[in-house]
Amino acid sequence: MFLGTYAPRLDDKSRLVLPARFREQLAAGLVITKGQERCLCVWPEAEFRAVTEQLRQAPVTSKAARDYMRVLFAGATDEVPDKQGRITVPQPLREYAGLTRDCAVIGANNRVEIWDAAAWESYLAAQEESFAALSQEVLPGIV
Repeated sequence: MFLGTYAPRLDDKSRLVLPARFREQLAAGLVITKGQERCLCVWPEAEFRAVTEQLRQAPVTSKAARDYMRVLFAGATDEVPDKQGRITVPQPLREYAGLTRDCAVIGANNRVEIWDAAAWESYLAAQEESFAALSQEVLPGIV
């Protein structure tokens, strides 16, 4: 499980140092792809395979499923972090997420998300009030 928020920076070679707490879970390999709200999703390779298997169950006749899979897989790249826990974020993915230098790396349960730091702060500020209001509706029985 991935938890927390971290503030690494992209270096001059477009590398990002993964938070130390995430490195062991991602050391064997990972997949980076486009996420919703203009962030990047980083999946442990095994978890991405599980998601892929679930998506294979979607009917090929579903336009929404086809569209989602095309964007998800066409933008995906696989990486293995180096010994310092760095990954290279390809140019098309940096452009998609608006990444320049300051990033926010957040734990999102079974994946990691990479955001432009300012975009994350803006998103978080906009969502915090509705988060408090929706918690009971999203997770029945959770206060």
